[in-house]
Amino acid sequence: MNSGNPHRVVVIGSGFGGLFGTQALKRADVEITLIAKTTHHLFQPLLYQVATGILSEGEIAPSTREILARQRNARVVLGDVTGVDLDARTVTAVTVGRETVVPYDSLIVAAGAGQSYFGNDHFSEHAPGMKSIDDALELRGRIFGAFELAELASTPAEIERLMTFVVVGAGPTGVEMAGQIAELAHRTLKRDFRRVDPRSARIILIDGAPLVLPTFGQRLGGKARRQLESMGVEVMLKTKVTDVDGTGLVIEDEKGERHRIEALTKVWAAGVQASPLARILAEQTGAEIDRAGRIEVLPDCTLPGHPEVFVVGDMAALDGLPGVAQVAIQQSRYAAEAIKRRIAGKPEQAPFTYFDKGSMATISRFSAVASIGKVSLSGFFAWLMWLGVHLVYITGFKHRVTTLLHWAVSFLGRGRSQRTTTEQQVFARNVIKSVGEDAYPTLPRVAEDRPEQPKAG
Repeated sequence: MNSGNPHRVVVIGSGFGGLFGTQALKRADVEITLIAKTTHHLFQPLLYQVATGILSEGEIAPSTREILARQRNARVVLGDVTGVDLDARTVTAVTVGRETVVPYDSLIVAAGAGQSYFGNDHFSEHAPGMKSIDDALELRGRIFGAFELAELASTPAEIERLMTFVVVGAGPTGVEMAGQIAELAHRTLKRDFRRVDPRSARIILIDGAPLVLPTFGQRLGGKARRQLESMGVEVMLKTKVTDVDGTGLVIEDEKGERHRIEALTKVWAAGVQASPLARILAEQTGAEIDRAGRIEVLPDCTLPGHPEVFVVGDMAALDGLPGVAQVAIQQSRYAAEAIKRRIAGKPEQAPFTYFDKGSMATISRFSAVASIGKVSLSGFFAWLMWLGVHLVYITGFKHRVTTLLHWAVSFLGRGRSQRTTTEQQVFARNVIKSVGEDAYPTLPRVAEDRPEQPKAG
């Protein structure tokens, strides 16, 4: 029962889990502090459309403060969470050198996951992932920049290297990215250059699995592969990437033979690694960590010995559930309901059960695949379903409207309204990494440096 002071809830992360969990507590007698290292809520499934110039970053990453502006019991704090003290029930976050400690009564951890290079993190220097707005903008600069450089190239070998695009990972993100690069080359850019023909671009999709879209099954995976190949995408399955450098990559086929592909632009869409917070929590609770860095949670999404701590989404390992948005949304709503029940003194809920609403992936304009229960769909109807579902989950009416307009421009016409690229987009990540932590400023606490002066009078 509530003792008089509002129950303090801290939510870590502003993705699907963090945002939907916060909104589910809108009418509860709680004080919510949402802590995230970005100021936006990212609709990650559409990152590839930012990378290929269909959508702007603002349409898939609206301000978290704007979304929660009317939710009076929610406060948004910018910060990178560096520690959680389960015994003291505090969360520590750092922003430009300033440390903030926030106490909690209940904690929802929804910090998500980053890109995994399967122990080869140095690959990231030349093959950006697809997990953030920074990634998408860098890839946009690299993709459009490759065509620009090809126009300036002086030898056939240089042109071929610049006009070869390799996507590693044949899951939904990889398939969608490969399909959109193919559409860029064959439709959007085909009339824009004079010395090179964008339609001669070579797009390669690589995966170690035997199927495209393996989670969709052999039938839909086969259809997706045939559609990609009809668009000119080369699909290389049962193939591993063993090395990546600035001008290409080395692959190993199923026979163990190694080959080099010359390609300036590489996209890494294979594998995920849970937030380091999972390991921090595991060390304090004794919970197990799986190969993807996810922490194993109890059936009610809590940690052993800490029923006040819920871990949801890509960070949580439970019953083999996939790292998709619907899992994060349903788990966070389950956590919010558990908190409300405890405050009201109601009985605990039954263990969490996931309702699978299906999976979808686009291949090109007017073509997609969808798996919903025992029903498998492909082609134009599946594509319409994909449009409708994604419009529903885009946050905010204005973002839905502008997204629909941009889709009309890109899918009905040939244009891409977001083709602006800068050197900063392409080079900033690696420059910052080379400079190291010295590149990050610190913000001193002015009140500590200058004691407050007595007021006159």
